[in-house]
Formats: sequence, C-alpha cells, structure tokens
Amino acid sequence: MSATGKSVLVIVAGSIAAVKAPSVLRRLREQGLTTHVIATRAALEFVTELSLSTAAGEAVATDETWFAPRPDAQHLTLGKVDAVVIVGASAELLARAAGGHAGDLASATLLSVQCPVVWVPAMNERMWLHPAVQANVQKVKSWGHSFLGPATGAFGTAGEGSGVGRMSEPEEITAEVVKLLGSSTSRPVDSSTVLQDMHGLRVVVSAGPTREYLDPVRFISNPSSGKMGFAVAQEARDRGADVTLVTGPVSLADPAGVKVVRIDSALQLRDAVVGAAEAADIVVMTAAVADYRAAEQSTEKQAKVAGNVTIHLTPNPDILAELGRNKGKRVLVGFAMETHAGVERAAGKAQRKNADFILLNYPTREGTAFGGDDNQVTLVRADGSYEDWPRTTKREVARKLLDEALKVRPAR
Repeated sequence: MSATGKSVLVIVAGSIAAVKAPSVLRRLREQGLTTHVIATRAALEFVTELSLSTAAGEAVATDETWFAPRPDAQHLTLGKVDAVVIVGASAELLARAAGGHAGDLASATLLSVQCPVVWVPAMNERMWLHPAVQANVQKVKSWGHSFLGPATGAFGTAGEGSGVGRMSEPEEITAEVVKLLGSSTSRPVDSSTVLQDMHGLRVVVSAGPTREYLDPVRFISNPSSGKMGFAVAQEARDRGADVTLVTGPVSLADPAGVKVVRIDSALQLRDAVVGAAEAADIVVMTAAVADYRAAEQSTEKQAKVAGNVTIHLTPNPDILAELGRNKGKRVLVGFAMETHAGVERAAGKAQRKNADFILLNYPTREGTAFGGDDNQVTLVRADGSYEDWPRTTKREVARKLLDEALKVRPAR
C-alpha cells in the first residue's frame, strides 16, 4: 500500500506556531498526499489565507466558508480524509474538542472524523502543564487521538524563555503523518518509518556551529542553523537507529527519541563526538566547527579601546581527521563548504581524513545558504568520483546520505 493519493486534513490553530503551517502543507504534498486545510479565526491572526492556500493547493476552509451558502455540510465533507493533523494546537481548540463543542468549523469537523487524529501542541510551558490542559489531553487520548510533542525549546514570544511547549518541526510532523498512514510514499521523506533498515545500528551526528569565546561575552562563530544535522538524526532515528546528536548552540528543539548532547566550543564537540563514536557504526559530521579559537581566553570582559585590536588565535583540533585515524569499521561521513574548486578540495579532504565520502555544500547558491530548509550537495569520494544531487529538502538529503552510508557498510 502506498500513501500516495491519500488525503490529510491540516487544522491550523491559533498559536504563533501557525506560521509554520505552510511548510507542513508543502512537505505533505511533496509526499504525494492530497491536503485540505482549515484555519481557525485565531490562526489567521498569525498566518494569511493566501500563504495557506498556496501551500495546500486549494482554498482555505474557515468559519466564514462554513456558514456561506453551499450544497454540502462542509464539516462532514472535510471529515472524509485518511488523517487529521492539528498544527500549533492551542489550549483553546483542545478544550473545545474535549468538550464536544461544535460552534466552529474546526471543532465540528473533529466531531465528524473517523480517522487517526494527531495533535501537535504549541503553547507556553505553564499552559501546557496546567491540570485543565492535561485533563483535556488525556480525554482526547482516550478516544484514540495521538500527540506529537510538545518539544523542549525556546518559545516564539519575546521574553518567554524556554521550556516544554514548543511545536515539533515540520519535518517531524510530516514523518509522523506518513508513519500514521502506514506506508512510505512515492518520494519518501520517512520511508524509514516502514523499512526500519537501521535497526540496531548506532549513529552519531554532529550539528550546528561552535562558539569560541574571546572573553565572557564575545565569541567567534558562524551562521550554521543545525538543520542539516538534525535532519540526519531524525532520519536515522526513524529508520530504527540508536542516535546520539551532538549539537552546538542552535534554536532547534531536541528531537524526540534522540540522545542530545549540547556543547559550545570545538573542544567540547571533540570530546563529546570522539567519546560517542567509540561505540558507533556510522558517524556523520555536519557541524560547522571553528578552525581556530582564542590562544588565551580572557576571564573578564575586555574594555573597548581606540584603534585596531589584534586577536591571537590557535588551531582547533581536526575532529574529522582524528575520527579517520581511529576509524575501525565505522562509516565516516563529512561535510565540506567551498566556494570554488569544490570537488577537488572535497576529494582531497576525504582522502586525507579517511572519510568514506564527503557531502559538498555550496553556500553561495540561491536557496541553499545557511539556515534554509533546502540543500544542494555533491557526494564526493576520495578517488575523485562524485554525484551531483538536485536541490531538495534537508530531510531528503539526509535520507540519501544514510542510503549511501548503508551501501558502504556491508563491504566491511
């Protein structure tokens, strides 16, 4: 059975996380799924109908369309889908659903569906942990509804800080829906959830930037978002692997089901990765590690002075090279970012550092710069052979990367 052609209703609730709903809709459609979308009145305070309808490929259903003259009962028509996912599920919508209310399109539709329902909450930690909200969670769970998240991380409103309540990322939502439908798709971001072809393998992934402090408040870093490494960790997890993710400072929430080690500096990254790699079958180094650190880090904030300032730097350890020297039977994958002579440099890097292959990034190409959801890479081997991969989502790159790692591993 294929999920291609199956239908998913996305209900967008009144949370600031509603801004991520168009990304969820696009990713679901990339999997061959037909998408329908309901936006609550509160949701439309955060995201526009135009962005939702463009991503869904059809008009947005709202309370206004529900009450407009039409030949069908819209809540019953929309309820005839294979799965429902509530994106940015708010305490308000959860309470209405748990109470069996039907005064708005979203609540009425939830009363009519006879398919799996996934809630993806997004709210402040204090709200999520309130006994009333938790009672409503347990009530809808008793009906067979499921929950994805919430994750631990920073909240969207300035000054709120962090805690439990952050919405799961669009990639995770897509993977959960595909898994729920019980099959892979024609372009499976989450074919892994069915195949489980990495069951029993131990995978270590590094992600994000490092920070090399000059004094307690100033540091050298780079714009890496960590999204590529997080996508690899999530893909490996969904394929059954035991995953350790070592990440520098990023704004992404910890992926569920993954052991996450958060670090700041290259030295901390080195200790965490090398230690975890001892028992690993596959190591994927996506982290953007600083090449240098302060030769002497000041323990006090340095005062501003007139004129130029000279900073003395010392090299950081080459973590990929160290892993290559002690590789054993592990598969070792590195990343390289070049602006010219990329293939030749990446091949040389793979050879010098004993990596099975390198994925070459192009930071100056449109749509693939730091922080984006897409990537375009070239797989480069030590012998100079290479494969250009088309621009696609980072989750799809992660899938192809792990496919290649598994091809390399059986020969060992």
